[in-house]
Amino acid sequence: MPILLEDHDPELALRPGTTKSAIIEFLYQHSQWGYSPKDITEALEIPRGTATTTLKRLYDDSYVGKTDDGYYYARSDREDIRRYVSSLDQTHRMFGHHRDEEATPETPEKRIGDGRTDEELDAELEALENEASGSDE
Repeated sequence: MPILLEDHDPELALRPGTTKSAIIEFLYQHSQWGYSPKDITEALEIPRGTATTTLKRLYDDSYVGKTDDGYYYARSDREDIRRYVSSLDQTHRMFGHHRDEEATPETPEKRIGDGRTDEELDAELEALENEASGSDE
């Protein structure tokens, strides 16, 4: 996905699909609340040690804030992170509805190459390549 360079922050070390990204996404989508590591563990269904360690790293890297009594929250001054979370939301809206986690892929009735020898497949591939290049060798 292309990025708008004026908004790009190469120092933002977040990658979709990681625990770090999931925690950031959760906190910034619920920016009016502060969450304990236990709250994060329960909400994201991740091990408590993972949540605690990741939250500490996110805090140390200034990605999230932390209250004196241990609640983590989205920082209001991190527009770069808000843009990141917004792009995750947009991607999910565009593609997320296509994925049903409980669905299993259908098994194709016929597999490519079934019933043909390697020589027959090589000859068919060569014919297709010749056709694509416009030659009749």
